[in-house]
Amino acid sequence: MIIAESVNKTRDFVNTTPEDFYPKTMTKEAKKISKLDDITMRVHGEDYLEKNKMFSMLGVGRASRHESQLIHLTYKPKNAKTKVVLVGKGLTYDSGGLSLKPGDSMVTMKSDKSGACMVLGALNAIAKLKLPIEVHCILGAVENMIGGDAFKPDDVLTAKNGTTIEVRNTDAEGRLVLADCLCYAQDKIKDIDYIFDYATLTGACVVGVGEYTTAIMGNNTGLRCNAIKNASASGEFSTSLPFNRHLRKLVKSKIADTCNMATSRYGGAITAGIFLDNFIYKENKDKWLHFDIAGPAYVESAWGYNPYGASGAGVRMTVELVKSLSQEKV
Repeated sequence: MIIAESVNKTRDFVNTTPEDFYPKTMTKEAKKISKLDDITMRVHGEDYLEKNKMFSMLGVGRASRHESQLIHLTYKPKNAKTKVVLVGKGLTYDSGGLSLKPGDSMVTMKSDKSGACMVLGALNAIAKLKLPIEVHCILGAVENMIGGDAFKPDDVLTAKNGTTIEVRNTDAEGRLVLADCLCYAQDKIKDIDYIFDYATLTGACVVGVGEYTTAIMGNNTGLRCNAIKNASASGEFSTSLPFNRHLRKLVKSKIADTCNMATSRYGGAITAGIFLDNFIYKENKDKWLHFDIAGPAYVESAWGYNPYGASGAGVRMTVELVKSLSQEKV
């Protein structure tokens, strides 16, 4: 019942219209969850992003009338056996920015916050189940809009870890937000056992594996397989997309350290994952997984027991996965 409630909470967040659910709304909903036992919360606005040189995330949201929010929730039970970081992409609306989406493609873009909403849902379940896991949730809540202050193709943004990013498409914005959130997590949280990020990141993922399947990527084959096994046990569909070293050259830039859009449209889900790998520190390479939930997070038809719209994809698989990881530590 707790897991079902958490899935439905996630669905409600994702289904809420962008006029009613913007970055500070996500902060408000996170505060409600923070009232559960053993949870604390910190919220950082744009002044903090600028002060800490998080210009990748800051750039994405700067044309919006809604201030971007970096939300950090911590669940720390006394008997914690492992430490897990969950990072969520929280694009409360994505117009595509100056690389404007076609009109048809903008419909349903309220769902681009599904990663962050799913992380909130998973935390709600983990805390109420009183699982023996220290969980840090990092949410990048941003709205990607157009205007005179919008970031532009040809811009070069600098992420928190000093990596420079050539912007070739402002609609590849989620990875820019995640880049700074991943750096923040690794800088602020010590002795991490696992880092998992969740995002409706690429249309290429939906083309590759269909509307109902989450694609899981990372450097650690064993950890990927473990995630797929636990997803299956939870009743969710997932598959692995292995990194290919020959694809890494596709996100190289001639004017910056990396590029936010690959030079080929093929393998787009994998090259997006490889881009994120640039922001995973060496000591954490084998502790990290990237979950692309672009397919199952929001579907405009009922499927299985999922209704039209948001499915809450990722909540059940994450609860099952962190449970298994805490048991391994016993």
